[in-house]
Amino acid sequence: MSDSPTPQNSTEPRQPVRVKLPDRKPLVSYALIGVSVLIFILQYLVESNTGSDWFFIIGGKVNPLIMQGQVWRLVTPIFLHGSILHITFNMYALYVLGGRLEKYYGHIRFLLLYLLSGFAGNVLSFVLTPNPSLGASTAVFGLLAAEGMFIYQNRKLFGPVRTRQSILNLAVIFVINLAYGFMPGTNIDNMGHVGGAIGGIFFAWKGGPLLKVTGQPPFLDVLDIRRRGEILTACLVVLLGFILIALIPFVSN
Repeated sequence: MSDSPTPQNSTEPRQPVRVKLPDRKPLVSYALIGVSVLIFILQYLVESNTGSDWFFIIGGKVNPLIMQGQVWRLVTPIFLHGSILHITFNMYALYVLGGRLEKYYGHIRFLLLYLLSGFAGNVLSFVLTPNPSLGASTAVFGLLAAEGMFIYQNRKLFGPVRTRQSILNLAVIFVINLAYGFMPGTNIDNMGHVGGAIGGIFFAWKGGPLLKVTGQPPFLDVLDIRRRGEILTACLVVLLGFILIALIPFVSN
């Protein structure tokens, strides 16, 4: 943020403006990474000793089992991964995006964003693709979309240049990952990614941080003016909306 211009005939020294930004540590992001890594280690050990991936058997996104009423499979896949490379990419993305978002969202709201995005991604995958799937990328794509919406809604604070560059970078990452998922032999659940992004962007639209600069120069604070009622509404819209979408295969049968 730039200083206010000083009149040319003024002899008063210009004082730097200091904006105090939120300094929350991304504790939920660290916890999600820790839980996911621990589950992957257990998943690997169990499969190595039994020859079967029992964690996936119990919690993976498998459409026929969801149709039988095992609806927890619309959430649990975000904590399961198929390989070291798979979990490494997802956890690195969570580390980067979580570090940027959680300090503004706060711990509870960030956790809601992550879980609802993952749920939304698995629901769309369940409705549109028959293939089994697992992985946190549904939730990660929700974080990616939510960051874009966060920057756009607070564009006056970030400035036009940074806003344009940031949203363009996020859009390029999104498109490249989707394009890669359509390549033959990649076995990537693109519908899960799209669903996660839709869930994340809708939650961020009505429930993400709206920042306002308060205080008097040279000391300014950034305040989130989003009301709790709006956050609750955003949660319900995403949750109930994707529950209704998840009911489509049940009704159509």
